[in-house]
Amino acid sequence: MTRVPLPYQPFSSKTAENTGHPVIVLEGVSGIGKSTLASLLAARLQGFSLHTLTSPHADWAPTVSELRPLPQLGFYLSGLLHASDRIRQKQAHGPVVADRYQSSVIACHATVHHVPTDAVATLLAPFRSYLVAPTRTYYLRCSPDTLRRRMATKKVLARDDTDLLTIPARLPQLMANFAEVAQTDTSAVWLDTDGKSPNELADWVLNDLEHPRA
Repeated sequence: MTRVPLPYQPFSSKTAENTGHPVIVLEGVSGIGKSTLASLLAARLQGFSLHTLTSPHADWAPTVSELRPLPQLGFYLSGLLHASDRIRQKQAHGPVVADRYQSSVIACHATVHHVPTDAVATLLAPFRSYLVAPTRTYYLRCSPDTLRRRMATKKVLARDDTDLLTIPARLPQLMANFAEVAQTDTSAVWLDTDGKSPNELADWVLNDLEHPRA
């Protein structure tokens, strides 16, 4: 196999690889509470939180909807690879909590463009060895009614948020796509959020990290 030139190899540090600091990913639809939970977990673990997309990709995201599906996926793949580098850098110094990661890229792109999740996953497959492997990926879920109530409390609604509730079948399809992606994710753990406060969810996650369920 041809060795990838050094500039194109992922950031690598024996310190980062051997610290044992966990990488925790939170996945799920917009408005379900990922950002709030990520901040709580990072604080209680004395670690770091980040959102995929990170800067500068987050600043460019509003214009990406004008692109055709394939270059749009290329943009989100670029953001995912950049987020993985940021995770490696932070993992050298403590636990990392990521608000979205590769499962969101697959599930959301498949939903918006009406393609199977495995078709998107196939396009991402050549790049998986570059990505940091999560310790756990928690898939947050709740009832549609609960999601609508939570969405109503958001101070700023992005286009993806409004589309989720106004485009027919968008929400159930996205939830179904996350379920499909989770089936092939060896780090997946489902987390039901109905009737639970953010602090209760944080307690559950921290207990699961300490005492993994079979």
